[in-house]
Amino acid sequence: MGEQDPGGGRKTAKATKKAPGGAAPGGGKEAVKKGVGTKKAAGGKKAAAAKKATAKKVTAKKAIAKKPVVAPAKASAAVKGASTVRTVGAKPSTALVRRARRINRELAEVYPYAHPELDFDNSFQLLVATVLSAQTTDLRVNQTTPALFAKYPTPEDLAGANPEEVEEILRPCGFFRAKTKSVMGLSKALVENHGGEVPGRLEELVKLPGVGRKTAFVVLGNAFGRPGITVDTHFQRLVRRWQWTEQTDPDKIEAEVAALFPKSDWTDLSHHVIWHGRRICHARKPACGACPIAPLCPAYGEGETDPEKAKKLLKYEKGGLPGQRLKPPQAYLDAGGKPAPPLGAG
Repeated sequence: MGEQDPGGGRKTAKATKKAPGGAAPGGGKEAVKKGVGTKKAAGGKKAAAAKKATAKKVTAKKAIAKKPVVAPAKASAAVKGASTVRTVGAKPSTALVRRARRINRELAEVYPYAHPELDFDNSFQLLVATVLSAQTTDLRVNQTTPALFAKYPTPEDLAGANPEEVEEILRPCGFFRAKTKSVMGLSKALVENHGGEVPGRLEELVKLPGVGRKTAFVVLGNAFGRPGITVDTHFQRLVRRWQWTEQTDPDKIEAEVAALFPKSDWTDLSHHVIWHGRRICHARKPACGACPIAPLCPAYGEGETDPEKAKKLLKYEKGGLPGQRLKPPQAYLDAGGKPAPPLGAG
């Protein structure tokens, strides 16, 4: 036991009252210090959080400064339904279907006169012209075919032609030897297997020399009125920009885009997309600032966004220039379109 002084018991009792719960004298001061320390720590954490938030804002401002071209507010909201990765054969989302169909409706208003940009009077001429259009412009084909069809108006005539004479006519189209072989070969096949008539079935068309699915659908859609999607270079570029598909194979692109639209829309859809690609949504420098569907486009900002500068990038009738057909439909002329000049005229 400890030392006992007179009144020591009383002193111990008083000390116990001052420090209940067994706390040592002076423990209250320590508790106060601890409380103050906790408050300081909490204040420090808040200051650190605020500093971090400020740093994030500064970083965001720097990022915006580096990339001043952004989609308009209207576009940002509309493009939220853009597709992400789409599995081959998977059913497209409702949001993607709605956005794709809205884009097509908008383009239909912009290009109500859209049509195939190859001059033709019948299915045979359209078939030959489409085969010749590979690796060249429709304008160059349209400037070349008048002489070809004037001399060889039927499959029988072209099948029995002198190859060297055909090559000379087709020289302006490029790859004239290979193209001569194709058009003479398909003409011979039409005479031998189809009575000199162009078949109206996909399965039969793709068996002809130089004819693939793209060419077949051009002929079926525009000469026979049978819906088809024409996946040319413009079509491929735009549907990927719009995130309708991520495919690069033409057949897979065709299948995925077809799933977004009713079959009755396929031919006109092809015209709308191709026309937009040729006039506004160019490969290297799209005219974003003059694009009528900018609010719906996930790729807005890839090209020129300044409206005045973008207008200078427009082609054909949208830029006040001649089109690609020497004999365009009347609806195109009524809308302000101009016919293309003949070969050698400019």
